[in-house]
Amino acid sequence: MINQFCSKRYFLLFLLLGVAFATKAQFNNETLYNRIRPADSLSKELHLNIYNFNYVRNYEYTNKFHDGYTLYGTQLEPQLVYYANPNLAITAGAYIRKDFGDNGIYEAKPLFNIKYSKKDLTLVFGSLEGNIQHGYIEPLYNFEGKITNPVEYGTQLLIDKQKFKLDAWIAWQEMIYRGDAKKEEIIGGLAAETDLINSNNWKLSLPTQFLAYHQGGQIDVVDNVGVSTLVNGAVGLKLHKKFNGNINELFTDNYLAVYKDFSSNKVRAFDNGTGLWLNAGVNSKWGSLVASYWKGNNFITIKGMPLYASVSNTLHNTGYLQSSRSILAFRYAYQKELLPKLYLDVRFEPHFDLDNADKQLQFNHSFFLTYKENFRLFKAKSK
Repeated sequence: MINQFCSKRYFLLFLLLGVAFATKAQFNNETLYNRIRPADSLSKELHLNIYNFNYVRNYEYTNKFHDGYTLYGTQLEPQLVYYANPNLAITAGAYIRKDFGDNGIYEAKPLFNIKYSKKDLTLVFGSLEGNIQHGYIEPLYNFEGKITNPVEYGTQLLIDKQKFKLDAWIAWQEMIYRGDAKKEEIIGGLAAETDLINSNNWKLSLPTQFLAYHQGGQIDVVDNVGVSTLVNGAVGLKLHKKFNGNINELFTDNYLAVYKDFSSNKVRAFDNGTGLWLNAGVNSKWGSLVASYWKGNNFITIKGMPLYASVSNTLHNTGYLQSSRSILAFRYAYQKELLPKLYLDVRFEPHFDLDNADKQLQFNHSFFLTYKENFRLFKAKSK
């Protein structure tokens, strides 16, 4: 019991001490977001928010770290939003996922939250602006979670200043009640970005990312599973230069990532590890092209893409170890607003595993179509 208490205390301490600066080193995902916020122009109004995300994501993989498969379907999130006043919004709705080729609805979940927003600060309690909206790099947070696990429940603090952005959050993954035969699971972290230079179309910023996972509990009846506390983090440097014309931007985003196991009883293959994540790319009217290099050593990821891990969790190679991982990828994305509120996103992401003698080319490709709209149903009359 004492160990569990201490582990929880350390988990919260990591969240408090881990305030750092984070951003993305991948494609722009903003058209996939669905942000509902209070606004000065909205008060005593009821709205219907419709969000529809359609996806094809196919992995043509034959390696020991990431299975090859296809995700193909649609998601719908209808939500009623009551704007109580310009600083407060209350939502109630549903998340529904339909996978093509399967009968019925694959998954359905309720969506509830309350959002308080004032100036550059927003507080969320309930369903979070989470998943890819946190802005983590893929070795720390897998993009695929947008399809397979998009709903996060917890508490979130967002700060959006001109030169500083912060996303501090904690989500409850597994709730337990007295006598349950399972452990509670909590995950949380911080993601932010601060600008060091932002003038004359040059932008230099310092990113760092932090993610922590805790599995424990004191009221369960599972005695053979110990308390676990894992941490992933990343710190780096970004340099962007904007242009006028067909080429919009050149950039390089580079990170040093870390993994650490703080569990009282360590059972994983590695207690700590590191990774180097280097990116250089161009944004143009023809799309975005990014070259990425990952060099990992004993790296275990909490939520990241399995391809970058040193421990396999694939169907036929679970537990396979490869201490050093070297991945070279060339990724392309074409993103366009086809109609007002309707967004197209096409991606092709080939990579080479440099640690394998054949260095076989493998790839994943994606097709996303997103529609999001907000309708005002009525406005209460002022007395």
